[in-house]
Amino acid sequence: MSIQIGIAGLGWAASGHIPAFNANPDAEIVAVCSSKSGADAKCMAGATVAVYTDYDEFLKHPGMQVVDICTPHHMHAPMAIQAANAGKHLMIEKPLATAYEDLLAMRDAIAKAGVLSTVYFELRFIPHYQLVKSLLAQGLLGKVHFLEVDYYHGIGPWYMQHAWNVKKEVGVSALVTAGCHALDGLLYFKDCEVDEVFGYSTKSAAEWAQDYEYDSTSVAVIKFADGTTGKITSCVDCRQPYVFNVRLVGSEGTLMQDKLATTLLKGVNKEEWIDIPTTEATSGDVLDHPYPPQVNEFVECVKTGKDSIINFAEAFKTHRVIFAIDKAINEGRPVKLSELGV
Repeated sequence: MSIQIGIAGLGWAASGHIPAFNANPDAEIVAVCSSKSGADAKCMAGATVAVYTDYDEFLKHPGMQVVDICTPHHMHAPMAIQAANAGKHLMIEKPLATAYEDLLAMRDAIAKAGVLSTVYFELRFIPHYQLVKSLLAQGLLGKVHFLEVDYYHGIGPWYMQHAWNVKKEVGVSALVTAGCHALDGLLYFKDCEVDEVFGYSTKSAAEWAQDYEYDSTSVAVIKFADGTTGKITSCVDCRQPYVFNVRLVGSEGTLMQDKLATTLLKGVNKEEWIDIPTTEATSGDVLDHPYPPQVNEFVECVKTGKDSIINFAEAFKTHRVIFAIDKAINEGRPVKLSELGV
C-alpha cells in the first residue's frame, strides 16, 4: 500500500518535490493545502488530489500519513508542530524556523509525538558530498584543519519566492534563507561540535537588492571543539552564475571542488591537480536538486518505521549554529554555542 502524502504549500519548492513523489511507486499525493485555486492546484499536484485552503481540515484528510511542508519560512515551525500533534510524519523544507525559540518548540513537539521526520538538506545526497566523505574516510587529505563552503546565488525579482523572501520576518538573513545549505555541508563534512562563531554581513548596492530588509551577504568563521576552523559565505545578492564552493585543507592534501591534491598517492605529479569526475551542486533551481533520493529514503523510512538520516535532530544541529552565527553578527561579538539554550 502506498504511503499517502499531503503537501502544504504549492510554490517553488513543491514544484521540485512533486515529480519526486510521482516517480516513487510507493508514494501517493492525496491532498494539498494551498492558496491556489482548486483547478490550479490539481493541475500542479494531480487531478485526483483533494484540495484544501484550511490547514486544520487538511490535517484531517482520511489516510494521510505524511505532511510535506513547502510554505514560506515563517510558517514552517507552527505548521510542523500542528502536524506532529496530529500524528503526521514530517518532511520539512529548510529553514526549519525563523527564530531559535520556535526551533526548540518544534523539537519538543516532534519528540513528544514520536513521528518520523526528514529535512530537505537534499544536497547530502549528491555524489560530490559522497566523494568528500570518502576522501576523509580514506585519509587522503590527512588531518583537516580548515574547511570552506560558500553559497553564491543571486535571488532577485526573477525568482518566484522573491516577494516574500526579502521580508525580514520571513527571510531573516542570508544564512537562514539560503546559505544554510552551505553551512549544513560544512558541518556534515567536519562532524564535530562547534565551539564558537563570529561573522559580518553587508549588502549589494544594486537597486533590485534594496528590496531585502536584511543584509543579503554574510560571512562567518567557525571554531570547532577540536581547534579546526571553518568559513562560510552566504551571498544571495550576487550577479553571477550559481557557485557552491567546497574546499578542505589538510596536512596531506586539499580538495577544491572536484580537484584533489594529495601526498599520499604515488606517481602523481604534485604540481598539478587531480581531476575527479563527480556531480556537484551547480544550480539553485529546485528542479535541479536531488529530491528523488531523499523522497525515496523517507518513503522507505515510513514503511519500516526507521527515522531518516537527515531527521529533525540532525538538522537541528545545523540550525542551532545558524542562529548562533546570526546572533554573533547582530551583536558584533563572538558567540559560544553554549550561550544558546537547549
